[in-house]
Amino acid sequence: MLKGAVSGFALCLLATACGGGAGPEPERVSAAQQCDDTLSPGAARALETVLKTKRFDHDPRGGLERGVDELIRDHETAKGLTLNPPMCRVNPPAGTERVDIRFGLYADDDLFQDVHPRGLHPYDMGVEAQSGPKKAYLFVQCISPRLEGSERRPARIRGTLVFNESELPDTVPVREANLTVLHSVTLAVVRKLGCEDDAGLTEKPVFKALPE
Repeated sequence: MLKGAVSGFALCLLATACGGGAGPEPERVSAAQQCDDTLSPGAARALETVLKTKRFDHDPRGGLERGVDELIRDHETAKGLTLNPPMCRVNPPAGTERVDIRFGLYADDDLFQDVHPRGLHPYDMGVEAQSGPKKAYLFVQCISPRLEGSERRPARIRGTLVFNESELPDTVPVREANLTVLHSVTLAVVRKLGCEDDAGLTEKPVFKALPE
């Protein structure tokens, strides 16, 4: 009897259903499920395009909440550029190529301004945006009651999208696809933070390339 009771308890733990507990999180393998469901339909299609797949490794929930908490902590303690772990990491089920999206704070002198790095192209989005076949950057400013003192000096938030490796061509569609993904995740972050006027971001990305 004791052996049977122990076995039943073990099965109960594996099922996580005893006592009304929630079951294991379903596999989150579609593009729309990546990055805590922060991708718009257009951004999900863009992600499928640049990674050439419609199925991804499981990306568990929790990154959005953690990423926002890290920005709040940075705002309280940091004086300049901060670099946090990826808010989300997107991996196709085969191959080694992946995309990391992360957020941190920046200082004004961290902006690209008149500097034009090879492989990056400027866009009129947020405070500043740059995109290319391997990276994209989006800088915004946020006034939020969750960020103490931001009404006097807006918090400077930097989103980055980085491929660990990429053979994508340096074309307008590729640049805009990468920036579409980053815009969507950044918009979710600033809304979670409660940034005034969505930190200047529109509901959908509007692409206006700037002179280089």
